[in-house]
Amino acid sequence: MRVARQTPWASPTPRGRRAVSAGLTLALMLAARVYGAELEPFEASYAWSWKGMTVAVSTVKLEKDQGQWRYRSHSSPRGIGKVFAERPVMESTLRVTPDGVQPISYRADDGTSSTKRDAQLDFDWEHGRVTGVYEDVPVNMPLQPGIQDDLSIQIALMVELLRGHTPDRFQLVDKNQVREYQYSREASAKLHTAIGDLDTVIYKAQKAGSPRITRFWCAPSLGFVPLRIEQRREDDVQWTMQIEKLQRQVLGSVTPN
Repeated sequence: MRVARQTPWASPTPRGRRAVSAGLTLALMLAARVYGAELEPFEASYAWSWKGMTVAVSTVKLEKDQGQWRYRSHSSPRGIGKVFAERPVMESTLRVTPDGVQPISYRADDGTSSTKRDAQLDFDWEHGRVTGVYEDVPVNMPLQPGIQDDLSIQIALMVELLRGHTPDRFQLVDKNQVREYQYSREASAKLHTAIGDLDTVIYKAQKAGSPRITRFWCAPSLGFVPLRIEQRREDDVQWTMQIEKLQRQVLGSVTPN
């Protein structure tokens, strides 16, 4: 999960999607307990705050679909956010292989009649190409091993970490090019949230050369589900996400938090 215009919650632009992806990539990485292909469905909701004002609620959901996985994110306005028309929806279809996660398709729609912030990508791993349209820019380029879309990266990191690997970077499709993001662990902290007071581990993500840093407070006791996500530009907090609800499927049963 960049921040676009003045509504970070509502914009699936490259910056808006990168903001969401960066915030949820490490933050949502272990929301289900996974080992390789053994993902378990989950659903989590977050309150978005921009410049201290609540503007939306974002919900992410992972589901199994005939041997593949579907990961979906959607946002609804709240408070001052209701003055904006966008209600973005993103969806990634993917599969888990011995080499990691492979996205199959990615769709993004900002909820308006314009296509300037929409995306439709198809990943042909047999022929090694990704094609489609990303914000009105035609996409047709070779597939690099490990490349991800704005949502599949979150599941890719889940799988890698639970396989005992600690990746320090991922590459994402961005229009007809690839961008690299670096990840690292920073510290530990106890956090008060709507689902309880929990110990967390703090991670950060940053695009090479960017002044923006996204941090996530992940709870080990909940499989590293994110409790808080925050993006800063130097000392300025641009937006935050705070968990409101969490439902995980663990060992065949549904566990609400």
